Amino acid sequence: MLHPYNAAVSRRQFFRTTTTGLGVAALGSLIGRGNPAALAEGMLPHLAPRAKRAIYISLIGAPSQIDTFDYKPELQKRFKEDLKDYLAKQGERLTGMTSGQAAFPLAPSTFKFAQHGKSGTWISDALPWTAKMADDICVIRSMHTDAINHEPANQLVYTGSMQNGKASIGSWLSYGLGSMNKDLPDFVVLHARHSSPYSNVQAISARLWGQGFLPGKHAGVALRAAGDPVLFLKDSAGISRETRRQMLDGINALNERSLQAIGDPEIETRIQQYEMAFRMQASVPELADLSGEPESIHELYGPESKDRGTFANSALMARRLLERGVRFVQIFHRGWDQHGDLPRDLASQCKDVDQGCYGLIQDLKQRGMLEDTLVIWGGEFGRTVYCQGALTPTNYGRAHHPRCFSIWMAGGGIKGGQSYGQTDDMSYNIVADPVHIRDLHATILNLLGFDHERLSFKFQGLDQRLTGVEPAKVIKEIFA
Repeated sequence: MLHPYNAAVSRRQFFRTTTTGLGVAALGSLIGRGNPAALAEGMLPHLAPRAKRAIYISLIGAPSQIDTFDYKPELQKRFKEDLKDYLAKQGERLTGMTSGQAAFPLAPSTFKFAQHGKSGTWISDALPWTAKMADDICVIRSMHTDAINHEPANQLVYTGSMQNGKASIGSWLSYGLGSMNKDLPDFVVLHARHSSPYSNVQAISARLWGQGFLPGKHAGVALRAAGDPVLFLKDSAGISRETRRQMLDGINALNERSLQAIGDPEIETRIQQYEMAFRMQASVPELADLSGEPESIHELYGPESKDRGTFANSALMARRLLERGVRFVQIFHRGWDQHGDLPRDLASQCKDVDQGCYGLIQDLKQRGMLEDTLVIWGGEFGRTVYCQGALTPTNYGRAHHPRCFSIWMAGGGIKGGQSYGQTDDMSYNIVADPVHIRDLHATILNLLGFDHERLSFKFQGLDQRLTGVEPAKVIKEIFA
């Protein structure tokens, strides 16, 4: 047992042994005053950020680049040409759905293309509203990926890996940026319904917006398209807000005791989630109430913006979420897997999202938000130039094609009115400026202020990163 004199801590001993700790605390307080993200447990940015929030419009099933943005007029002369020998020379990876075909007939697009805006961007007539904002967007025609099937391809696009258990891009941004609103999550997911009953609708799971190895508070929170936006949003009959507060305080006290005894950080996450849920009971009903939106806004997004669960409504909700400080909104829209009846079903899918996207970009622009809001639009891979199944002059389907596809980006430091990358005459291979999924991730992180090689989280002895360990480059040529 120590002598009482030795156990005592003098003033001199205190300052000598705690100098470093006091310095760190002082520095943290100074940083916090000048940086709201630091106060909200975010990280200091590595770079000067061009954007402070983002929306990812995720088109599950993979829209056909040949029928939307990658104009190939010479293909009209080669209708029904069998590409079997050509594909063999290219080392084509075939899906199980096409590997048994006796022939691989070339299928030109039935959609008409035209140049739009001062930029002269080629866009098909399936997207007339998008064509109106050609000078606001940057079309990347040289995207490519490693996966040929939906589940691994979606995991790669939205988590940076085809393996389970990785953190989603929205969770990474929540982790890096921190919160700007204590009453709503940093990362919100919206599921917009599609209109075509004939399309193949790919199942998706919460892995695409999950936090993986990051603390649970960084997981995406999905708002429902029907009923209460969040389950159990309303208190039960007879339970007042005061009673609910007392109940929560009691539960938190028990969790605090467990946290002190065990030290599990997930207990702290649970406490934070309970508090967030309590605050969302007040913030979410106000968020979902669109009665205060002027009629001009609904006209901008389209009449479906008043119909909860549509894409137009989700796009308007996304703007409202960003206004309230949400860092990242992901809108999932399924039904883009056109293996057959593509002219009919792709047109229907495009109609679902077209005016809503236009309204979102114009709305952000008129509010002065587009310049620091990054918007990304795209799917998980491309579609083949050859037809899957029967081919007629007016009808065809397309299989999966990872070698090239198109997306667009806008706002948040992106230079609008340009096209980046180029594919060959058959929209089969990339011939200029390839952009891998990892490059896209590195670019998104850069625009939001982070070096993709330095934004990491230690898990199982490794410094985990969204871009993994393989090379990734920032596509600075598309920056404003």
